Amino acid sequence: MRMTYRGRLIACAALVAAPLLFGSILIVQSQPAPAVPPLPPAPAPIMPPQLVPAHTVDLMTAEGMTAFGAQWKTMEAKVVEVPPLPNHMPGYDKGYDIAPHAGEGGFDDSKWPTIEAKDLAARRGGGRVSFIWFRTNLTMPAKIGNFDTKDLIAVITAFVDDYAEVWINGQMPRRAGRPSPATIQGFNIPNKVVLSEKISAGDKFQVAIFGINGPISVAPPNFLFFREAKVEFYR
Repeated sequence: MRMTYRGRLIACAALVAAPLLFGSILIVQSQPAPAVPPLPPAPAPIMPPQLVPAHTVDLMTAEGMTAFGAQWKTMEAKVVEVPPLPNHMPGYDKGYDIAPHAGEGGFDDSKWPTIEAKDLAARRGGGRVSFIWFRTNLTMPAKIGNFDTKDLIAVITAFVDDYAEVWINGQMPRRAGRPSPATIQGFNIPNKVVLSEKISAGDKFQVAIFGINGPISVAPPNFLFFREAKVEFYR
């Protein structure tokens, strides 16, 4: 069978296009997976003073929260399934994350329920492995009673049974290989995080505390609650 002129043109075009198409497929397949953008660096941790505080305000009392014009809000966090990161090993077809990310700056907690300060001691979560967010906004007064706060060091203590991570103004201060009080400190050990090394009246602090019931691999048959929450001032 003789090939027509039109058929010869189509065949030639196919021969030219085939290697180009094959090459484009190879190029596409060889492209690396898009990189995950790196997280912005966290602020360096500041170690709290090991002195006796000049003044302490209990954030588990209505009086203490009123001193900062603050209220507590809370919400359970959940483990959610997410796609795996690029270049993961074979066999890992999913990843896991926490929702919501309530430590981030500007997070909207306006629909969260408020709780009385004394209710931080209430047992929360369903037991076993559970995660609870606690949030508040502190505004530093010039005075607390007769106590003058100007230029002092302010430290917040979050003592959660069993673990906690503390975010201040959208950041969790930390450095790898260095003591970082905002990160988990150990089993039933308080977090003591510096709010400011030189307080001024009107300074504002968005505080988000991520409480964890643990040890996680034990999945204990108990609940999560605060043992202590306070702001301490040091000269």
